[in-house]
Amino acid sequence: MSVEMQLDRPRAGRAITRHVLEAQQFSRPQLEAIFERADAMRGEPEAVADRLRGRIMAALFYEPSTRTRLSFESAMLRLGGRTIGTDNAREFSSAAKGETLEDTIRIVAGYADVIVLRHPDEGAARRAAAVSDVPVINAGDGKGQHPTQALLDLYTIQRELGRLDQVRVAMVGDLANGRTVRSLAYLLSLYRDPEIWFVAPSPVAMGQDIKDHLSRRGVRWHETEQLESVLPLVDVVYQTRIQKERFADEASYLAVKGVYVIGPAEMQLLSPRAVVMHPLPRLDEIDPAIDRDPRSAYFRQARNGVWVRMALLDMLLP
Repeated sequence: MSVEMQLDRPRAGRAITRHVLEAQQFSRPQLEAIFERADAMRGEPEAVADRLRGRIMAALFYEPSTRTRLSFESAMLRLGGRTIGTDNAREFSSAAKGETLEDTIRIVAGYADVIVLRHPDEGAARRAAAVSDVPVINAGDGKGQHPTQALLDLYTIQRELGRLDQVRVAMVGDLANGRTVRSLAYLLSLYRDPEIWFVAPSPVAMGQDIKDHLSRRGVRWHETEQLESVLPLVDVVYQTRIQKERFADEASYLAVKGVYVIGPAEMQLLSPRAVVMHPLPRLDEIDPAIDRDPRSAYFRQARNGVWVRMALLDMLLP
């Protein structure tokens, strides 16, 4: 399908609702629509250079971000729109004076056509959406979710493996605090016969709510602390960092830091067709020695965020 035919479709239609708050709001047909549009934009970016001319995106980030913020800004600029926003909004916005999130959102909604929000408190995006006159996109809310990261992760799996059904995935590392793995687990459960291994030390194991959801959906899942035994079995290794900022004390963090590292020895255990992914940033959990291995997909994964977020912005804004 040409980009003209693909983009002649109504922007919203069957794709998404008013706000993007959590992964479980999406259906499989909606995901397919987003990925089709991302592919069309990727194929002919010049054809969409003016799609959002005159529109403004506000990036309101209360936590640090590189990939998410810059890829959203790149997406908006590539569509002809403009961006406003602030880094570290806890210190460099009226939040430092005590303004509530709700009041900030009410004000910013008067300045922009869409708000991309990152916040340290789980549920913050839903609070923002409740008072906003414009669409709110959850760019990560504490330990909650990161739905647009999950969209680009799923899109990456499709591009790397050529399928999303019958995918075998190992989620590795800090699963208790990892909002990206939580969101991805919800999306994988929409597909046929996935199988997921949760590989984590017990203090940072995957939450019971996600495991219960997968069980209700009939998804096979396993839990282990032994990474090496899982590597030969999977199509995707989704590695994550141990998130120091989520721990109450240094000792708890150090007890699990560096427990899983993907390096040349681990890559030898993987199938030649498997891929290694990571939401980034990485610390020491992926050895740079494997960066040139064609199965290392994490930098391609990050670049995919631009196309997926372009599609999302285009569908959200009428």
